[in-house]
Amino acid sequence: MTPATATTETTARLFEEFSKVRRQSEQLCLPLSPEDMMVQSCTEASPAKWHLAHTTWFFETFLLREFLDGYREFNPDFRWLFNSYYNSVSDQPEKKLRASFSRPPVETIFEYRRHIQEGIQRLLASNPPDEVTRRIVLGLHHEQQHQELLAYDIKHAFWTNPLRPAYTNDPVDFHAPSTAKPEWIEYEGGLFDIGFAGEGFAFDNELPRHPEYLRPFELASTLITCADYLQFIHDGGYQRPELWLSAGWDTVKSEGWKAPLYWRQQDGAWHVYTMYGEQPLTSLLQTPVCHVSYFEADAFAHWAGKRLPTEAEWEVAADGLPLTGNLLDGGKLHPQPLANAPAKGPAQMFGDVWEWTQSAYLGYPGYRAVPGALGEYNGKFMSSQMVLRGGSVVTPASHIRATYRNFFSPATRWHFAGIRLANF
Repeated sequence: MTPATATTETTARLFEEFSKVRRQSEQLCLPLSPEDMMVQSCTEASPAKWHLAHTTWFFETFLLREFLDGYREFNPDFRWLFNSYYNSVSDQPEKKLRASFSRPPVETIFEYRRHIQEGIQRLLASNPPDEVTRRIVLGLHHEQQHQELLAYDIKHAFWTNPLRPAYTNDPVDFHAPSTAKPEWIEYEGGLFDIGFAGEGFAFDNELPRHPEYLRPFELASTLITCADYLQFIHDGGYQRPELWLSAGWDTVKSEGWKAPLYWRQQDGAWHVYTMYGEQPLTSLLQTPVCHVSYFEADAFAHWAGKRLPTEAEWEVAADGLPLTGNLLDGGKLHPQPLANAPAKGPAQMFGDVWEWTQSAYLGYPGYRAVPGALGEYNGKFMSSQMVLRGGSVVTPASHIRATYRNFFSPATRWHFAGIRLANF
């Protein structure tokens, strides 16, 4: 095989993957009306239309404008209109105003996506430098992140609608019988290498790989379920300030929290809004509790006499486990009950819910953001955020790995986040 043939085959495979990821974003929007795609229902959210445009903007800004000779941008105003936070590229509209962009209409956004699709195809056919393929792969993982955010935002938008419509009417059964019993899995202490190593993609915040010393610890074999969390509620968990961090207790009072997001009590019975519409909590008791903030996860751990794991502990426990679970590709769109315990390690480490850790989101020792505007991708957010691990039911399967570091502010709970405990 000649080098030219190898390059052609490699770029062909990359364009195939590019097309597949891009289709997945659009497929997530198929159940939506143009009106649905305009909704921005909370401060964390963006309209579906904006997600489709911004992920397209990423490829235009960081690839086609820089590397494709003779490229004509689709619309010069899109350079700033669909910029999210890359200040070294351009100014951008306030995030809270994204729902006011009635123009360009949805059909123009799809035209924009087709324009960029054709541009990337031409770029890959031009025998591009390695930097192009590296950025395309980064752009695909960026789009997969937005697919997950898109699912969060769709769910929240439908929940805020007084009709509480379902995103999908596909049948779903949350009553899988379980033979798995919760237990503590012991891990020896010592010096462990943490962070990404080997072939394939990783974000810069997963680097450099470095040693960390851990004391011996125990990790719960199972996730906290809705039944477990209901006990916390019944024991006055939201009325006991001694369980909460100071900022958490302030948030409970100011926001009026009484249960996880999407839980509603009526006539003494709890109901939970899901992508399948509202369900009685009694049908979800064995599913992992979902949509809890770091503050709630930490308070639950205090109530249980345990703690949250550090992200290094979580990574050591996940190392070597298969990257399989209830992820976006399975199409179930809600955390599932545990049917059977795995042969090795804790259950449901990947998929179902992101798992809060007690670790602040900071750069690893020796971390340096990549140069240029792309350096704004991760490093600029290393303040006032907590790390989550493991992916969720709306994480694409090809996007997750044991070293992946997600991060959100501690009061955030519109994302699919849950709890796994560690023992002192």
